[in-house]
Amino acid sequence: MDLSELVRFVVEGDADNAESFTLEALAQGIPAEDIVNTGLIPGMDIVGEKFTSREYFMPEMLVSARAMKRAMEHLRPLLVQSDGKTGPTAVCGTVTGDLHDIGISLVGMMLEGAGFEVIYLGPDNTADQFLDAMEKENAQVLCISALLTTTIKNMKGVVERAKERKIRNQMKIYVGGAPVTEKFAKDIESDGYRPDAGQGVKMIKEDLSLSGQINFIKTNHSAVQ
Repeated sequence: MDLSELVRFVVEGDADNAESFTLEALAQGIPAEDIVNTGLIPGMDIVGEKFTSREYFMPEMLVSARAMKRAMEHLRPLLVQSDGKTGPTAVCGTVTGDLHDIGISLVGMMLEGAGFEVIYLGPDNTADQFLDAMEKENAQVLCISALLTTTIKNMKGVVERAKERKIRNQMKIYVGGAPVTEKFAKDIESDGYRPDAGQGVKMIKEDLSLSGQINFIKTNHSAVQ
């Protein structure tokens, strides 16, 4: 089977065909890891690029992410069964007092589409809830967001608490949300910030590749670009 078809279904947000194609690929004996690495990851990479270039907007991003998730529902049990993690683990959620989680949920879906194992905590998390999840899951990446000017201060609390627990050097902490700026991200000593989900996921992949923490990103995407 030509897995570039699956790439197209993800880019177009065609969940029904993404799911049926995935089931057919599995029936033909194509490994789950290959379907993820050659179909889903390249598809979500293209979606991220389209979002960054403003060719896609939030509705298109969500539709594509849902198509990816429909396919992943059939692949995840096989990946777990074979211990075939496709990438590092990321914990995502909003900080204490912030209930606006649409943006961070999109980041989580895009990270999953990029091959990460994603632990999604949802809205309103304390610093210790984030850090407990990081330790429990042996995660490498923490993505936190805030939409309110009254809650972004709690991002600094997460970074400071990680230092107090002496685990700050064991993780990358990325921040985002409408009131967040590059200066704020640097001031609180986070590992990075980007203004949208597409750029954010690209930054995280590049950072982890440079630090040698991931090597799962495929480079042979020429057939689908």
